[in-house]
Amino acid sequence: MFDKFRYENNGLKFDVEIRIMGDSAISIVLGDEITPEINEQVHKISRAIVSKNLSSVSEVLSTYSGLVVYYDALKMTLDEFKDVLTTLCQDNLQSLKGESRVVNIPTLYGGEYGPDLDDVSNILSISESEIIRLHSGHDYLVYGLGFSPGFPYLGGLSTELYCERLSTPRIDVPAGSVAIAEHQTGIYPVSSPGGWRLIGRTPVKMFDPDSSRPSLVQPGDFIRFRPVSTVEFKEISNLILNDQYKPELIIN
Repeated sequence: MFDKFRYENNGLKFDVEIRIMGDSAISIVLGDEITPEINEQVHKISRAIVSKNLSSVSEVLSTYSGLVVYYDALKMTLDEFKDVLTTLCQDNLQSLKGESRVVNIPTLYGGEYGPDLDDVSNILSISESEIIRLHSGHDYLVYGLGFSPGFPYLGGLSTELYCERLSTPRIDVPAGSVAIAEHQTGIYPVSSPGGWRLIGRTPVKMFDPDSSRPSLVQPGDFIRFRPVSTVEFKEISNLILNDQYKPELIIN
């Protein structure tokens, strides 16, 4: 069950669907493609909803091409809530452009911290150094967080690095592992099972449940991987243990 309306912003046009998800959530879908343009509009709509401080809204979750809004049905009826969301999607979004943050992630590639780098090199018939150059050569948009707390789904992986997932997932992937799978790359924020190919690791904490902002990155941020040596990796690890390290942030 869903309603449709026309969404236009900054020269872009979408046929937006509002889908009912049970008795306390609504999904706003801008399309079925994964593109930076659609994802940017998702974050504009999300910021518009959050900026209203609606007491009936309990949570807003962004996805690749839409968002899910949880609300209190005792404070607002479904029809009222749909009307509010439709109006928000069509008003004043240009003035709600957020900061563009680039988070610098130091990464040690290969060896024991990137056990699949050699296999990826053989599969793709390109050198390990070229894989590192391609992977760290540009900034990645954080499309969304999911799978495990703080896991960033990053868009923009070079087509030259397309590689299938492992046929048999690992039972335990160490926290901080930098991995690739098909068209995506990501960072495992906590130790967990996983089937992506591990090409490196960062000592930076991607998720800290005790922090006021548990996830280091948010949807709409960008991640820049910076290759480091074993020596620098250990130096940063020690600084983190002593609470003396903060990842470099570039705010535009």
